[in-house]
Amino acid sequence: MAHGDTTEVSNLAAADTRAISFVRARLQAQPLADYPGNMPETLAEAYAIQSRAISLWPDILAGWKVGRINPPWDKTYGMDRLAGPIFSSQISHAQGAPVDCYVFEGGFGAVESEIIITMGHDAPAEKLDWTLEEAFEIAGSLHLGAEIASSCYAGINDHGPLVTISDFGNNNGLVVGQEIPGWKSASPADWKMRTLIDGREAGRADASSIPGGPIESLRQLLEISAARGLPLRKGMFISTGAVTGVHAATPGQGASIEADGMETIHLRLLPSRPMATLPTSQPVKR
Repeated sequence: MAHGDTTEVSNLAAADTRAISFVRARLQAQPLADYPGNMPETLAEAYAIQSRAISLWPDILAGWKVGRINPPWDKTYGMDRLAGPIFSSQISHAQGAPVDCYVFEGGFGAVESEIIITMGHDAPAEKLDWTLEEAFEIAGSLHLGAEIASSCYAGINDHGPLVTISDFGNNNGLVVGQEIPGWKSASPADWKMRTLIDGREAGRADASSIPGGPIESLRQLLEISAARGLPLRKGMFISTGAVTGVHAATPGQGASIEADGMETIHLRLLPSRPMATLPTSQPVKR
């Protein structure tokens, strides 16, 4: 075995230790002053850490967030999207009243206006390549929504996309709002959105700010998840990317997501609370 191969195997084995550190920090709502070990050097290593963390997390996988891989990293890794898991208990539905959302004190927290796709069908496990048209056909509905981006590691955005991938994709919640009327025949440029933090505008844009639009995010996620042996399932919620930007937010603040002709989503940000401890390295629930 070549030296490079030996290093890769060693790095993948170490994914277990880093995943346990991220899971424990989140369950205990404790900040991480430093990255817990060596930072990942390849997409395979970053997703190996994430996959191990998913296997340890005591909840059911119910969706995925899609984020941007910005230049110059997109050329390095040959793609401009990354994925992170969203679990059942992290998904809320906006129904007029403010939705309680949670960010980690001492870590990183942000609010993002999103277009949320619900999966209309199971993705065939053996299908590895997807066209934009095929992704459109498998989408069940499109909704206004919000992603709560948060990590116990305050520096998660300072070291490139591999670090983001390794810590649950920097996700800590999803809020699903009203279905977008006429989405099948509309253009992403028609969906004009605005994000407010404590009543002040933090960002304004339409969904064409997502390169290729929300369906392109779904297309790439279909390929990413299939390559990992985690094909998307009917009913999953897919957060397709920050429309107006990533807006830093902390516990105690409020946020609103607005879109023309849609019901406003109101958020109330609270500090994440300890959930449990992780006594061993054994999986809690797949």
